[in-house]
Amino acid sequence: MLALGPQPAQDSLYKHFKPTRDADGVAWLLFDRADASANTLSSDVMEEFDAVLAAIETERPAGLVIRSAKPSGFIAGADVNEFRGASDAGMVETRIRAAHAVVDHLEALKLPTVAVIHGFCLGGGLEVALACQARIAVEGARFGFPEVMLGLHPGLGGTARFTALVNPTQSMALMLTGRTIDARRAKALGLVDAVTQERHVQGAVRDALFGRLKRAKPGLLTRAANLGPVRGLLAKRMRAEAAKAASREHYPAPFALIDLWEAHGGSKSAMLKAEQASFAKLMVTPTAQNLIRVFFLRELMKKAAGSGSTVKHVHVIGAGAMGGDIAAWVAGQGLRVSLADMKAEPIAGAVKRAAELYGKIIRKPTDVRDALDRLIPDMDGEGVRNADLVIEAVPEKLELKQKVYAGIEPRMKPSAILATNTSSIPLQDLRTTLARPDRLVGLHFFNPVSRLQLVEVVSHDGNDAQVLKEALAFVGAIDRLPLSVQSSPGFLVNRALTLYMLEAMVMLDEKIDQRLIDAAAEQFGMPMGPIELADQVGLDICLDVGDMLRTKFGDLLPPPPAWLREKVARGELGRKTGKGFYSWKDGKAQKAPLPETGPRVTDQMIDRLVLPMSNVCVAALREGIVDDADAVDGAMIFGTGYAPFRGGPLNYARTRGVENIVSTLRALAERFGARFAPDPGWDNFK
Repeated sequence: MLALGPQPAQDSLYKHFKPTRDADGVAWLLFDRADASANTLSSDVMEEFDAVLAAIETERPAGLVIRSAKPSGFIAGADVNEFRGASDAGMVETRIRAAHAVVDHLEALKLPTVAVIHGFCLGGGLEVALACQARIAVEGARFGFPEVMLGLHPGLGGTARFTALVNPTQSMALMLTGRTIDARRAKALGLVDAVTQERHVQGAVRDALFGRLKRAKPGLLTRAANLGPVRGLLAKRMRAEAAKAASREHYPAPFALIDLWEAHGGSKSAMLKAEQASFAKLMVTPTAQNLIRVFFLRELMKKAAGSGSTVKHVHVIGAGAMGGDIAAWVAGQGLRVSLADMKAEPIAGAVKRAAELYGKIIRKPTDVRDALDRLIPDMDGEGVRNADLVIEAVPEKLELKQKVYAGIEPRMKPSAILATNTSSIPLQDLRTTLARPDRLVGLHFFNPVSRLQLVEVVSHDGNDAQVLKEALAFVGAIDRLPLSVQSSPGFLVNRALTLYMLEAMVMLDEKIDQRLIDAAAEQFGMPMGPIELADQVGLDICLDVGDMLRTKFGDLLPPPPAWLREKVARGELGRKTGKGFYSWKDGKAQKAPLPETGPRVTDQMIDRLVLPMSNVCVAALREGIVDDADAVDGAMIFGTGYAPFRGGPLNYARTRGVENIVSTLRALAERFGARFAPDPGWDNFK
């Protein structure tokens, strides 16, 4: 139960706020945004907030406590809906100025103010808290400025107030990365004044209001770091670090934040004013608008998952790189998992990787222990009898998979679902030996499972609709994003990615430096070039998938070169063997820098790598493999890391112009072959 102060009157004058007063004469203002599960700051909320503050001011209470009435947390940030489609920087600046005035009003109140924070306190929510004189965190609270993920920086005074309160080397790092921190870390930084348990909130509030709480104040180092000469030095370092992660051209927000602090960090008033103009300018950039679009694509895919998953026990067959990591992720999300393999070594390796993963993503040691307890080694495969969902993750060989099915199907519960993690084999082929093919679905995870959020939920024409619904709900329950796809070779993502990687092989055949090929893709904004990606995936897997897709699509795919087969035959498979196209050390490709003189990346190189992905996405829509263009963009971003600031391969095509894409593909087809021929689906693409 949240300690929300005295019970507010039922007939509040306000839509989103519930004011009340306790026996000490302290005003409590409960934020409870109407018709929403979480508090966010919209224009109408800020307008009402200002009116409530004005009313409280006239009543002259002994102090003011601001709290959320939502169990989910304090304030999750600004209402991102209001950011969509912004194109006029002047209009954005006018609106942000009005919101600034409300936060300034809160800061200027001539009475003690305390923010009591539980759950998430992000973005604009943290900026509201920073305008209060004291901040009390309830254990479990999380703090952060995620605006950079939307191509923005804080816009409600956070850049000025946060850097003035917390050492800029740390406050700027949090804003530049979008990372969140827990309550204890926030207290250590001086962001909050106290951390307490929910049952002690009332006492902590009294201590804060009546002078018994020692408030966090900026130290000497914080003040020194905000001085002009020091700012210049630190800003230079920050730019160098930001440039390692992304270019200013692709992601301008981190650089705009550094510029803002370097120019105005010594003056709060100047920085508050300059923040508004900088934020407005960023809001209308294509990067911000595309990243805002990505935010809504994630919400769209979450919604597609539905809710009400009934899966409690998952049995995974195959403890290799994919099967083991799927099992680890599912157990980490709270489900019981039995992990079967013919040998003990892969299971032991999977448990070891799981422990490493949990150490990074789970905060409490007791929760790490509980997650490992849920991951049960199962050499005998007995877990299959009680499992609600069985996931097969054995190597990509049709006969092997069907042999596994023959052994497990008679032992499965009648209500259990059988899922395959195949990356390319059509379910129509896999189902032929099953007694109950209606209960077979594809659940295609992507590597690394813990980082790539997409799961392709693959159906075939004989599926039970309820099975598909349960499979989608399971994906949502384990905090992944589902894409519904019809069974077809390569489904969506691997069909697109295989073109990307095989075209790079053709370019290698043309004696183009592999580092230059990777540089071309990275210059476009891909997280990894196709040569490095092929090494990461495994050259044997790339070859198998390429061969399988060519049997279906023929010359629409470039043929894998003979030397690639020889490389695979020699055991040079990429990262997993330590040598592929690159040598690998500690999980990283060893790349020498490109020579300063010599060939450079060309637009044609980039087009050869990225346009086939847009082309195949249009083909998949036309063929009915997928039915939602927005979900296709989401899948390519969340399953491959396709340049998020481009908004996805179909959004990129719209932005660049469909006529331009089609004419460029035709020119590439004339020069390099029919694999570049524009798909007929472009005629109806909007």
